[in-house]
Amino acid sequence: MSLKMISTTLKTANVVNTKIAKSFILSLLVLLFSTHSFAYSYAAAGKEPLIEGREALLKALSANDYSAVQTAYDSMLAEFVYFKEHHGVNVVEQMQTAITKQDQQGVSAALITTMKAEIMRRLDGAEQNINDYQVAKVLVVKSKLFIDLLAADLTADNRQKADTAIRGALASIGNPGVFGVGQKPADLARFIEYQTDLEDALQFILPDAPTKK
Repeated sequence: MSLKMISTTLKTANVVNTKIAKSFILSLLVLLFSTHSFAYSYAAAGKEPLIEGREALLKALSANDYSAVQTAYDSMLAEFVYFKEHHGVNVVEQMQTAITKQDQQGVSAALITTMKAEIMRRLDGAEQNINDYQVAKVLVVKSKLFIDLLAADLTADNRQKADTAIRGALASIGNPGVFGVGQKPADLARFIEYQTDLEDALQFILPDAPTKK
């Protein structure tokens, strides 16, 4: 083999190795980034009927437009029905009665109750899936979105307690780490403690599913 051929072969090998190295580094960076930004990317994806419906409902309520209030409520009716059928939280009739009577305070109260129920439902799901890090994390992060929307309806003290509780719940689900580095196991007992703290902060306990007869 001539020196020219050897030189060409070495250059080709260097290019291939460089590409492989860059590809590996890029893959590692994507993995690291997705691990840290997962909460934000998932939280921004998909529709949340309660969040979207709430915004439309409050806007209509401030304009005293109860036709629009009804339309906004209808867009998230399935969420209200869920809590009635699965937990006995009868916000369906409470909301509809308030709309019919054009009772602004009653509409707001029914909406707040449903938001609180949604927070605790998500955390119940996270507890049940605590050994599946990604599922549990998504559910806890989604809960935080609803807590933030309720901030104005909580006292300053309960707002701080709720924030501490949800951050503690997120830490309690552990962390799979990256290639095993930084791995931390889930702590179910601590998670349940933070769930209870959040119930206290929200002054709301999601009832168990009603017994089917």
